[in-house]
Amino acid sequence: QVQLVESGGGLVQTGASLRLSCAASGRTFSSYAMGWFRQAPGKEREFVAAIAWTNDRTDYADSVKGRFTISRDNAKNTVYLQMNSLKPDDTAVYYCAAGLGLRIRVRSDEYDYWGQGTQVMVSS
Repeated sequence: QVQLVESGGGLVQTGASLRLSCAASGRTFSSYAMGWFRQAPGKEREFVAAIAWTNDRTDYADSVKGRFTISRDNAKNTVYLQMNSLKPDDTAVYYCAAGLGLRIRVRSDEYDYWGQGTQVMVSS
């Protein structure tokens, strides 16, 4: 069992940066691939970024490539999402997810555990 708690969301202006954190419980955090998804009002939940159990494999949605960076610290059981050059279109609730296994994954149905979400709002 893995429990995930996101933090770091907030209200910022266009062009600002935020770093989201996702703290995971459980002793086998390094066995899980991790991902970030987001859901804007009235829209489907969409993939943002993912990282394999080692830091050298990542994947990003085209909409965030070059602006967002996902990373993890297995010693701290934490995954991060550094978000730079934020735009109003990035406004959403951001969710952290964990999927048992080594391979990176981009589909929400491939993840086993989800956090409660953290709100990010970007004003124009």
